[in-house]
Amino acid sequence: MGSPIRALCLPWLHLLLITFIGIFVSVTSAADYTNLVFKGCAEQKFQDPSGIYSQNLNNLLESLVSQSSQKSFSTTTSGDGQNAIIGLYQCRGDLTTAQCYTCVSKIPDMVKKLCGPVIAARVQLNGCSLRYEITGFKQVSDTELLFKVCGSSQATGSGFEGMRTAALDSMVSGLKNGFYTGNYQTVFVLGQCEGDLSSDGCGNCVKSAVESVKNQCGDTVSGQVYLLKCYISYSYYPNGVPTMNSPSGKEVVGTKQHTARTVAIVVGGIAAFGFLIVCLMFISSLFKKHRRTKHDSWN
Repeated sequence: MGSPIRALCLPWLHLLLITFIGIFVSVTSAADYTNLVFKGCAEQKFQDPSGIYSQNLNNLLESLVSQSSQKSFSTTTSGDGQNAIIGLYQCRGDLTTAQCYTCVSKIPDMVKKLCGPVIAARVQLNGCSLRYEITGFKQVSDTELLFKVCGSSQATGSGFEGMRTAALDSMVSGLKNGFYTGNYQTVFVLGQCEGDLSSDGCGNCVKSAVESVKNQCGDTVSGQVYLLKCYISYSYYPNGVPTMNSPSGKEVVGTKQHTARTVAIVVGGIAAFGFLIVCLMFISSLFKKHRRTKHDSWN
């Protein structure tokens, strides 16, 4: 009896296992917006024998996390006078408020682990960023390059430079609301300015970012640059820019696709679960038949 049962059920149990692994992978991919991009930590630490700075910093971080459940950008101050700490957070323009909160709420622990008790810090995740500094901290210029990521290979084929320039130019003109995604032919671009920048300030920052990404990344297939007040990225798709779904469910291009895969996984999971039920019912019927046969043999 054991061999037929194994032959029937093991394939479906295997399918069920693969399905649950797929669900786990899908959930992990969907959380990519909380992955760390870079961190910046001041060298100077708090001189804080009374614990005032630590308390003000904790209050600041708690306030910023709380506000992230309601809006995508906010600034706040904790403490008074020389003890005051100024901070802000910003979420990517295609995240929902729930995703914004999920993203920002991960940063306070990361700040403490990555930087310790420093007087100024910034943590940038894929979907959000948070920074703070004590009053009077000397900040770099709005267009200072903080971090870059360039593709590992060069773009091949003709016309890349022209397409990238056109895509980046369209982003500069399209960033009126502080966030932009779009593409020109086979080049996808994304850009965002800090929420407190004026339209002119945003335009100037993004123009600096465009020049920076060209200088820093050359003709590589992708590039990202983060300045103090804005960031931009581009990606080159020789076979055409894919149309995909953003974390918020809005249709954009160039970001990771989750919806179709998730639907397929859910359907597969339902099917696997159904087959498992059938398998268990079959086992149950075999046991009942075996008991009846055994009972009849005793009679």
